[in-house]
Amino acid sequence: MDKKIKCSYFCMEYAIDSALKTYAGGLGILAGDYLKGAVRDGLPVTGVGIKWKQGYGEQYIGKDMRPYDAYKQNDYTGKLEDTGEEVEVKIRRRKVKVKIWRYNADGVDNLYLLDTDVEGNAGDDRWICGQLYGWFEEERLAQEIVLGVGGVRALEKLGIKTDVYHFNEGHAVFAGLELLSKQMASGHTFEEAMSEVRKKVVFTTHTPVKEGNESHSFNAMQYMGADCELKRNQLKVIGGNPFNMTVAALRLSRKTNGVAQLHGETANKMWEKVGGRSEIIGITNAIYAPVWTDESMKELAKAKKFGELYERHMENKRKLIDFVKDRTGVVLRENVMLIGFSRRAAPYKRSNLIFRDERFIRSLFKKDKIQIIFSGKSHPLDDNGKNIVEDIVKMAAQYPDNVVFLENYDMEIGAALTRGCDVWLNNPVRPLEASGTSGMKAAMNGVINVSVLDGWWPEICDDGRNGWQFGGGKEFKSWKESDIHDYRELRKILTEKVIPMYYENQDEWRIMMANSINDTKEKFEVARMLKEYYEKLYKN
Repeated sequence: MDKKIKCSYFCMEYAIDSALKTYAGGLGILAGDYLKGAVRDGLPVTGVGIKWKQGYGEQYIGKDMRPYDAYKQNDYTGKLEDTGEEVEVKIRRRKVKVKIWRYNADGVDNLYLLDTDVEGNAGDDRWICGQLYGWFEEERLAQEIVLGVGGVRALEKLGIKTDVYHFNEGHAVFAGLELLSKQMASGHTFEEAMSEVRKKVVFTTHTPVKEGNESHSFNAMQYMGADCELKRNQLKVIGGNPFNMTVAALRLSRKTNGVAQLHGETANKMWEKVGGRSEIIGITNAIYAPVWTDESMKELAKAKKFGELYERHMENKRKLIDFVKDRTGVVLRENVMLIGFSRRAAPYKRSNLIFRDERFIRSLFKKDKIQIIFSGKSHPLDDNGKNIVEDIVKMAAQYPDNVVFLENYDMEIGAALTRGCDVWLNNPVRPLEASGTSGMKAAMNGVINVSVLDGWWPEICDDGRNGWQFGGGKEFKSWKESDIHDYRELRKILTEKVIPMYYENQDEWRIMMANSINDTKEKFEVARMLKEYYEKLYKN
């Protein structure tokens, strides 16, 4: 691995400190873990992001059992250093000042955050960096101009040399347009400039749902200044019409990675008709173990001290039970199998699939065979996601001894669940789960994955030895067919394998816990991912 390659990493969100709502979900978790791993491993990586005034909304449950969103100011006290530097970008045909801060706390000293809440900016402009993924098209474009155009200018202002520009999702693509525009201003033709930019840009694509890949009209881009003074026919060559941010990133980069091996295949099929795009390879996401895992669990698993391993797990389970009691007043039982499910409440993730047949789940609750903890936020504008959360909250009200919903999902909740549950459930519509790092965290803590063969899981699943798969990796033309098939398979695996082993064969369960930890602790630690980035993406 050539540690001399200097990479600047652009991302809209970073999960560094749970209390700072500078992240919405897995994209930010990955970015935060990437930076922490780079610092630990001594890699010349610089993060570029936005200093969100409020960031992503907090989400609570109302008296009507419906989730609602609330926003509060982020408190960066003691975390930021003022670089004393500013750059300017042009938005809505007026100059906007962008202040550059350095984040230096929580194991991160390589992240620069851009801020428009600056004296002298117009009132609207001071709120450009207000809410992460908030509001509508104009505000989103303004934020992406700050990240992309402002980010390139900030690196230059700070004198930070960059060999490779890494765009983590399409939000950063205006950095590519800025680089392109600079090349043309220095005398290169459009074609020559494209060639030069492609030598220095790589791209990570995450979203296998086409609707999740952002597009903008040329009119909106030109009005906001996101065109970087390129002509419409040039914008069309880059991103099509309307201008698709993912397509643009694919064409502006020399190489692209999907975030799991299966996702690499899915992304290639998804974008196969895009001419002039970069090759898409698979580099599976990973986690920064010091934040997410119990180190003693790894030591005990390696030593095959199965009894002590289980006792340590039970300590973590009791901590989770206390955590739930403090948050909700509900007292869960340590002798009843505890299933965890926490992730974004997006329809394709099917958080409430296990409730498809209430008679079946009621019978398990009646026999006190399972308890389930759910957590997850829906996007503020996603009514379908909010319907899923509402459905789970109603089940928690109906079965208070067996179902818990932890509101306002964040890093702290995620860490507690992936250490303290017995089973980690994952049932997306295959192949729409890009990666799924929560399952990696659970696996490294000896929490047994019971999952559809999607995202990262097909790469390590040894069915019945280090966890279980259900659904057989089958894909269907409609979600309805997938729901029927996968639910039937989920019922079968729970009743025939998972529950019987947990209650009747604890020796095998403990061996499975150790296998889960030993099989994943290196393969899905961020050091491996960084090594692959350097060798497969960053190296020419």
